[in-house]
Amino acid sequence: MRGTVWVASDIHLGEAVPQTARAFYDFLGRARREAGTLILCGDLFDAWIGDDHALRRPPRWLATALDELRATAGALPLWLARGNRDFLMGRALADALGARLLEAPAVLDTDAGPILLAHGDEFCTDDLAYQRFRRIVHTPWIQRIFLALPLGARRAIAARARARSRQARRSKPMAIMDVNPAAVAQALRAAGCDTLIHGHTHRPAVHALELDGRAARRYVLPDWEFDHDAPPRGGWIEIDAAGIRLEQL
Repeated sequence: MRGTVWVASDIHLGEAVPQTARAFYDFLGRARREAGTLILCGDLFDAWIGDDHALRRPPRWLATALDELRATAGALPLWLARGNRDFLMGRALADALGARLLEAPAVLDTDAGPILLAHGDEFCTDDLAYQRFRRIVHTPWIQRIFLALPLGARRAIAARARARSRQARRSKPMAIMDVNPAAVAQALRAAGCDTLIHGHTHRPAVHALELDGRAARRYVLPDWEFDHDAPPRGGWIEIDAAGIRLEQL
């Protein structure tokens, strides 16, 4: 991926976040003017119950989102990676938008050097209950059964899962929901990279690491929230020949 690459994550688009959506669409317009490539690194949507939900008769908020993404994919290469909330996004959606599906974790060959890109939830290995849940919902035959259910049943299951997730997060220590340093080091080592970019934790920062005696960096993408929390927040990471920069709104 040569030239200027922008990476954003954790926008959580849905019917209940119109201000967040508006800020994100402004960002997409800016990306169309200034970026060479855009990667959306998971949790673009607050929940995803199957591509057919979007491609049949999407609700108004989703139709608007798809139009904005389609316009962006028409202006520059747009890559979609899956997160923990939209892991069921598939190739049908990407093809309908003119985008490309990115199987993350992935190593990006950029003008700033090789970069390991991931959503980030795979590194939260101290949260054993979540990792068990993650293994279950990423099982192919379980996904096939879920996607075969009527849309109403899928909506109900997704709503219950989100409610249980919110309740569980309130009772867990913050540290257990962050990435595990050993898991990060293992992933960097296996990928042959000294730089990691991820989202998921909603803790934007640049962390200096030491990996096998070498300097390394971990960049954490911000989440987007303009509707319920103050102050509003959002941002992205810009990659080019001058380096890697965390940009926050």
